[in-house]
Amino acid sequence: MSTFVITGGSAGIGFGIARRLGRDGHELVLVARGEDRLAEAERRLREEGVSCRSAALDVRDAEAVTALINRLPTVDGVVNNAAGNFACPTVDLSPNGFRAVVEISLYGTFFLSQALARRLITEGRPGVILNIVATYAWTGAPAVAHSAAAKAAMLAFTKSVAREWGPHGIRVNALAPGFVPTSEATANILSDDSAQAAMLDLIPLGRFGDVDDISESAAFLLSERAAYVTGAVLTVDGGRSLGVAMHRAKHG
Repeated sequence: MSTFVITGGSAGIGFGIARRLGRDGHELVLVARGEDRLAEAERRLREEGVSCRSAALDVRDAEAVTALINRLPTVDGVVNNAAGNFACPTVDLSPNGFRAVVEISLYGTFFLSQALARRLITEGRPGVILNIVATYAWTGAPAVAHSAAAKAAMLAFTKSVAREWGPHGIRVNALAPGFVPTSEATANILSDDSAQAAMLDLIPLGRFGDVDDISESAAFLLSERAAYVTGAVLTVDGGRSLGVAMHRAKHG
């Protein structure tokens, strides 16, 4: 079994991916900034029989990230899921707000990926990296230009290092989830029933995704079942990002 580091692993999609990997018998290292939430996430996983530990750190701190990767007894892969985001019209977006989101998502991904690749290459071992992006990395979306810019850069980074590190047996892929109504996402986006109906109307499969939908796809990309997959982005959004139809189809 492998050892995976999952950033943003104390809640939401990150926790779901960790739980799914744990059920396959992998060793987990959960990373987030909040110690209390990490402790609770670790407790829940251990109660389910999952082998895990946690580390409180800021993924924007390159030295702390490198120290974590290097002090683990062994490490085989990372899931770069940590992200900062908030809705804000771009004309009102502060330099600090833009910087914070880009540094968490993009810089954090770079620091974790580079630290892992350096160790694996030194040890002569293969490994795997999964970067959690978003479909607005290529579609764009209003009020999240800061996050879209970071996610688009993560996607370019994914493809670049997949080519660079492939000869070392390191696979690098991206996963682009659709909207998953976690408690935080629901509070920020699904403000009322009409908002929910409007969003559902844009999803061809007619339902929101759930954490299991995303974690199953993540587990596939991290597994040997995807041994010949690198530099790819897997979209898991029920078809939402396929575009808005010019007319409403008649359903018979």
